[in-house]
Amino acid sequence: MLADTDVGSIITAAQSGVQWGYRLLLLQLLLMPVLYVMQELTVRLGIFTGKGHGELIREVFGPVWAWVSVSGLAIATVGALLTEFSGVAGVGELYGVPRAISLSLSAIFLLAVVLTGTYRRVERVAIALGLFELAFFLVAYEAHPDGVELVRGLGHMPLGNSNYLYLVAANIGAVIMPWMIFYQQSAVADKKLRPEHYGHARLDTALGAVLAQAVMAAILIAAAATIGRIKVGASLSTIGDIEKAITPFLGPNIGRFVFSLGTIGAAMVAAIVVSLASAWGFGEVSGYKHSLEYHPLEAPWFYGVFTLAVIGGAIVVGIAPNLVSLNIAVEVMNALMLPLVLGFLVLLAMKALPPERRLRGVYGWIVIGVSALTASLAVYGGLSGALSP
Repeated sequence: MLADTDVGSIITAAQSGVQWGYRLLLLQLLLMPVLYVMQELTVRLGIFTGKGHGELIREVFGPVWAWVSVSGLAIATVGALLTEFSGVAGVGELYGVPRAISLSLSAIFLLAVVLTGTYRRVERVAIALGLFELAFFLVAYEAHPDGVELVRGLGHMPLGNSNYLYLVAANIGAVIMPWMIFYQQSAVADKKLRPEHYGHARLDTALGAVLAQAVMAAILIAAAATIGRIKVGASLSTIGDIEKAITPFLGPNIGRFVFSLGTIGAAMVAAIVVSLASAWGFGEVSGYKHSLEYHPLEAPWFYGVFTLAVIGGAIVVGIAPNLVSLNIAVEVMNALMLPLVLGFLVLLAMKALPPERRLRGVYGWIVIGVSALTASLAVYGGLSGALSP
């Protein structure tokens, strides 16, 4: 869940606050239970089938649909890694570090963590990195948001505005991501969690959903209370623009340092999760060994896909511009894939689980309704914004 608030999510939340003040804050709160409902299904599937997401799709729906799903994962992975490494490069540039150096160091660090560790060690490193995101709560507090304006913004959602809808789609895509679903189910299977762990795993997921959305809300509030208040409707272009907008209240040096910690933490934990999700997904569909418990020489394809994802992402960002619009477009792309992603997830919960654990009854209909509403709003918002003049 800490990976869910990655660099793309940070940028999307900041842009939302700058352009629309607090009018997208209610969406962040509404997405808390939606995020939990979706990710809880991955926990349930992982524990009670012992299989990853891609493997289960192949088993239930056949290899063709499995490759369709993992192809969507590949597209989402490429987009996510572009946002993570663009964040690393952007923070490096704040301190005058050349892009080639910051990207090389981050890629080497990621490879060292995964190629030399077990799942437990990788997970602990990722959580430690992700906790730096708590710095954004300090940033939001020091921005001193106006309580009256905040409450007023909660009740105003201009759903008739195509630009607003585009950011609605981006925010949904920044919260419910294809790679998160692949990752959590595969991680649960890789850790070999058993039915007796189900209660704790659900609680873990619930806390993560609240924390992830609280971080998104903090970033939006900080942006809305600073540049969003001074230059209504403004637009951000780079990581540097976001830093300049929301950190002066902490002082130029401390503010930059706190913001940098949060961004680097978000980028690194997400890069680990995204790359592993891709390696797991392709392994589950193609059949090669896919576990962090194997030595790299025992599972060369698994570690090879991970390495290719990390190095490829770093190289692309090294030669591409760091634009906020690119990051937001990636989140909208995630949103447009939600009908396929959530469709597979809900159908697996109805078909692949033991009868007593299947999605059914009143809760089943609630999940189906929430999934359909979320996917529909995401697609409608994304297409409305993209096709508007």
